[in-house]
Amino acid sequence: MKLSVIIPAYNEKKTIWEIIQKVKATKILKEIIIIDDFSTDGTREYLKKLKDKEIQVFFHDKNYGKSHALRTGIKESKGDIIIIQDADLEYDPGDYYKLVKPIEQGKTKVVYGTRFPTKKGHPSLLYPYQSLLNPFYFGNKILTNLANLLYKANITDEPTCYKVFDAKVLKSINLKSERFEFCPEVTAKVRKKGYKIYEVPIRYNPRTIKEGKKINWKDGIVAIWTLIKYRFVD
Repeated sequence: MKLSVIIPAYNEKKTIWEIIQKVKATKILKEIIIIDDFSTDGTREYLKKLKDKEIQVFFHDKNYGKSHALRTGIKESKGDIIIIQDADLEYDPGDYYKLVKPIEQGKTKVVYGTRFPTKKGHPSLLYPYQSLLNPFYFGNKILTNLANLLYKANITDEPTCYKVFDAKVLKSINLKSERFEFCPEVTAKVRKKGYKIYEVPIRYNPRTIKEGKKINWKDGIVAIWTLIKYRFVD
């Protein structure tokens, strides 16, 4: 089975080269799709010079938002399985093998990589990130609990980047999000279609806003509203 790796990128000049190398290093049949969402820091210029048969690059004519970039990538993908990969270095492509395995084995159609494993033998690697005093962790718990309450998702990490799908399933979903609402929208809609979300423990190296993290509390409010909204509408 072929994996489509979708990488939305906006002002990631400091990390784009390294993440590309890490993705390319994975020994798995794949295509790499990068969507530059009108970067202004040099990322766009770097990608325009990139000559690699394994990589397709698409350029937005203005800054639409991460979710819009993901929708572009999903539309252009040709693989049997789709995985979402951020352009920073918070997530390790070395985890691809175990993330795609449940789909390849026919166990599920949807896999989320959890940063908060609860199974014995998988202690969290996130301390001190894993504290309610951390606004990102606090927001994570609100979204995860809300997804579990509204959609019986039974998951531990709703806003994780590493979301993996049987391509036919993801392409069958009518996604409408623009900025950072992809995660709550796709969670809501795969659950409403009856798909079980299978979680796999992953590694995580969180970065700060100073280091380039772009999501903020306003995006968290929109994510909460998105989960509530799609409980009642398509």
